[in-house]
This record gives sequence, C-alpha cells and structure tokens, in this order.
Amino acid sequence: MRALGTFDINLEPQRDEVAPVGRMTIDKTYQGDLNGSGIGQMISKRTPDGHAAYAAIEEFDGEVNGKSGGFTLLHQGLMSADSQQLHIQIIEGSGHGELAGISGTLDIIQSEQGHSYELRFELSED
Repeated sequence: MRALGTFDINLEPQRDEVAPVGRMTIDKTYQGDLNGSGIGQMISKRTPDGHAAYAAIEEFDGEVNGKSGGFTLLHQGLMSADSQQLHIQIIEGSGHGELAGISGTLDIIQSEQGHSYELRFELSED
C-alpha cells in the first residue's frame, strides 16, 4: 500500500555543551494520506569538508489512509556534495491502534514547493 502527501517541519536546535554533535527536536505536521503529527529528536554531525550524517527517532500519531493510531520511524542519513542516502523505516512492533502490525519505509521528497512524502507500507492482520 502507499500513502502520499506533504508535511511541514520545525527543527529546534538544542544546546549540548558536552557531545560534539548537533541535536535538534523534530516537530512535523503531516497532510494527505498521513494526517497527524510527528515528534522526535535528531543527532547529526557535519565534517569540515561537507560530509554529514544524521540519525533520528520520530513518533507519528494520527491516521494513515483513514486508520488511526501511530508508529515509530527510524531515520538514517548520509550526505556528501555528490550524493545523499536516506533510509527511513517503521520500527517493527511499534504500531498501535488500528496501525498495529504496520511495517514499511518512508521516502522524503524535497523540492522548491516544500517537503512531500511517500509511505510504502503493509498492515498485517494478526
């Protein structure tokens, strides 16, 4: 199955005097086939030559194609001047409500118009 739409995001930097990484809170509002909110935390590292990596945990709560509940997303990203690898996966067993048993991946598309997504998922009927 697929879910398509857009989202708005607010990243709020967090102070961390000890660890040599960036840390931010995530606050998203999803529209479209995903209708709800995502909150979480991200850590990131950028090297002097422009390479970067990030990892994040995001908790989604709302509806997917009209089914209510939530799940947890694990974000992993690597970036350089030439390429970007981004993998976002639903953590197995994290679904609840009508979304219990959900699995899949989320793709983020960035354009001049903003952020959009495509969620490819399966929903088991355990």
